Amino acid sequence: MLLNALIVIATFFFMEFMAWFTHKYVMHGFLWVLHKDHHVHEPGFFERNDTFFLIFAVPSFLLLFFGASNGYDFRVWIGAGIAIYGFAYFMVHDIFIHQRFKILRRSSNVYLKGLRKAHKVHHKHLGKEHGECFGMLMVPFKYFQEARKAKQQTKTA
Repeated sequence: MLLNALIVIATFFFMEFMAWFTHKYVMHGFLWVLHKDHHVHEPGFFERNDTFFLIFAVPSFLLLFFGASNGYDFRVWIGAGIAIYGFAYFMVHDIFIHQRFKILRRSSNVYLKGLRKAHKVHHKHLGKEHGECFGMLMVPFKYFQEARKAKQQTKTA
């Protein structure tokens, strides 16, 4: 039981690295054609960039399926870690940052404000070159410091 939980947690954190790596070298590399519309807003709800959901969901589903078919072996827990990361990514990226679903509009949480600022910095580049801040849940610490400083200034004002 403890080992399974550790596998889920380790996979979740490993997925942040995979998201960063994929974003920097694949989305801003040879699959820019799928990611481009995420940086340059085009009409419509869906983006070609949404294809990346499937790229990560398929391995998660297969791991869950084959792991469950074989007595709930380690593959289930890896698949679960990927799925949980995908849900967290969706909540932060699509709901909080880009507000594709108008559920959570504002937050005074320093962590969330730091993530939003880092993502805005990433999106200031409309092309695939010169990008920065490719992570989603872990971004440079300076953005959290800026958010904390802004929050303190708001309290004193």
